[in-house]
Amino acid sequence: MSRKLIKHILNNGITVLHEPRDLPIVSLSISNKFGAAFEESKIKGIAHVIEHLVFTGTETRSHEDISREIEKKGGILNAFTAHEVTSYWFKMPAEHLMAGLDILTDMLNNSKFDKEKFEKEKRVILEEIKMYHDDPQRNVFEQIEKNMYEAPFGELIIGSKETVSALDRDFVLEYFKKHYSPENFIVTVVGSCNIKEVYKYLEEKFKPSSSQPLKNQNIKLKSAETVEERPGIDQAHFVFGAHVPLPSSPDHYAIEVLNAHLALGMSSRLFLEIREKRGLAYAIKGAVDSEKSYSNYLIYVGTTKPAIAEIKSLILKEIELISKMTKQQLEEAKTELIGLKRVRSEESVNVMNELMFSENAGSAEDYYDYESKINSVSLDQVKSIAKQILKSYSTAAIVPKE
Repeated sequence: MSRKLIKHILNNGITVLHEPRDLPIVSLSISNKFGAAFEESKIKGIAHVIEHLVFTGTETRSHEDISREIEKKGGILNAFTAHEVTSYWFKMPAEHLMAGLDILTDMLNNSKFDKEKFEKEKRVILEEIKMYHDDPQRNVFEQIEKNMYEAPFGELIIGSKETVSALDRDFVLEYFKKHYSPENFIVTVVGSCNIKEVYKYLEEKFKPSSSQPLKNQNIKLKSAETVEERPGIDQAHFVFGAHVPLPSSPDHYAIEVLNAHLALGMSSRLFLEIREKRGLAYAIKGAVDSEKSYSNYLIYVGTTKPAIAEIKSLILKEIELISKMTKQQLEEAKTELIGLKRVRSEESVNVMNELMFSENAGSAEDYYDYESKINSVSLDQVKSIAKQILKSYSTAAIVPKE
């Protein structure tokens, strides 16, 4: 993939990433290098609470104003909290870029954190926690994370009923002021714009602060296997997980190649063995989940309770058979990954997020080096990773209670 990135660090410390595109659409995010990995157990979920609160209104805009000013111009406004970043973003026609940027800037500079809305938003998040728990396909991924990490990292990004309920408005506001500063911002723009106008605006609106670099909590790895029996469901949900090399490791891209061969798409080994040959499942999906300080390889299977033991055995068997992977299979996996990357890059929001995560993990340039990094993966690297996974792994299952 050819290099397109324009990277610039402003005088106030903001890192701006820009991929120009000759299209009348632009996606822009302001991401703060603060997420759930920086939280102690007693305040778990505070980053996610802050994400909600900045949408509730500013000194000059209500919640309705914030959403309406984006949506009535044909835009989309959203945000997400991850382990190591919280990101606020929009996608809209390029001629409205500065209007969208003005709204994000207002949200981050002038949020009121109104006491009444603070309490209301906590109730909303408590319902969100219930919703995620009651969705077993989602909840099983939360459970595998608990099985792979000690607290506080292994506790949920969204927090718990106890931690969210205990949060005080004034404490959260001070926490926001302390942990949100230009030095920790990554602004990512994908699309057509006058980038110098964006630079000037960001420097005018965000003043430098004296905040110190953020330090995440000590991440302690573990391995565990759990089964939860749950009434009222018919399908069993199973996740196999293993710790794998970080994005900064030369072996990180070998995980993606392994996954492409093992569990990516309908031609993958596990899809063919589990679904096509045996009819044991409908969904089989593999993925690498990583940020700067952690990296997991996860395989999800939606199946039946009696089939879980066999499915686990098949997963382990196919990982063992990686030792017999051929050069042809290696090249097929690489071609698949490179092709999918090009397809994903058509969507500007995907590129916006991947550039931001790449920058936070090390360098946004890595996004554009993807093809060369995938092509440089050797067969020995993939086989070595497979052996490491077999030595230590975790599983989580949520199954029907009979």
